[in-house]
Amino acid sequence: MSPPKLPFESNLTPPSAYSEGKLLSVKGGAVMDDLHGPAFIHVAPQSMPLPILIAVPHAGRVYPAETLAQMRDAELSQLRLEDRFVDLLGVEIAKATGTGLLVANAPRAMLDLNRAHDDVDWEMINGPGRRTTKPEPVLTGTNRRARSGLGLVPRRLPGFGEIWRQKLPRDELDRRIDRIHRPYHEFLSSELLRIRAEWGAALLIDLHSMPPLRRQAGQDRAPQIVLGDRFGASCEHSVIARAFSYLDQNGFVVAHNRPYSGGYVLDRHASPTRGLHAIQVEICRSSYLDENLDEPTAALAPLAQMLAGLVRVLGAETANLGCPGQMKQAAE
Repeated sequence: MSPPKLPFESNLTPPSAYSEGKLLSVKGGAVMDDLHGPAFIHVAPQSMPLPILIAVPHAGRVYPAETLAQMRDAELSQLRLEDRFVDLLGVEIAKATGTGLLVANAPRAMLDLNRAHDDVDWEMINGPGRRTTKPEPVLTGTNRRARSGLGLVPRRLPGFGEIWRQKLPRDELDRRIDRIHRPYHEFLSSELLRIRAEWGAALLIDLHSMPPLRRQAGQDRAPQIVLGDRFGASCEHSVIARAFSYLDQNGFVVAHNRPYSGGYVLDRHASPTRGLHAIQVEICRSSYLDENLDEPTAALAPLAQMLAGLVRVLGAETANLGCPGQMKQAAE
């Protein structure tokens, strides 16, 4: 049996923005074993034209057979939990702009990379609540997200109920933390520091997709994009202001922090006072998927080009924060 084709590798053929210089490529962690491949893949030009890293933590779709067999309704759970094909948007943006791109192959159903390692609903775990080995701290707590069913390992879906047929063995939870969660976040941290060292500042764009939102009172249209900055804590105000200005000029209805302000990724990796900025970008799935929110449509390519323009604008702003003299270079 051959390993599954990883969508990131099969779609990111070197475009002009990448082929002008050598590519840096990193594969890390493990979905399960050698057959299922790495937990994440990163590709970036050796000399980056923008101080930006795009990360896609929730579009992974490399499912071990054992995982699918434990799902009460695998097809529904995949459709509801995945940021369906938003990695393809990330690929097209990277092609157009030359930014670095980090894509998780491990699916959110196995482990949610936008949750802390101890955000666990212990009622779904078969085994002790304390870990006898390091390196992670003892796991004992349960926070609001875990109680809602969407913790480190999702347990239940609204309107559907329990996802899994059986409890998850404690040693399997530990394995996923060690081989998926820890290497992903360690690499993400080191890459942002590498970008900052070159540019004086770095911006993480954590790329997600969302179900269609309802139109609120006083709105002509429901928001198509939600920008999250942890209510101002994860980036300089000028970054989010530039994003709103650009999207407004391009005719998009945009919401700020509601209903998505960002999560663990921004909390862990953003530190504006240290030149590390981060925003979460949620894209409505109806803007690039079919009516079943299942498969990409022809709308994906023009949407990606519009978002590439946003990345260039934010790259220029971030470069200006790090070193004003580099702003013109980043904008070109």
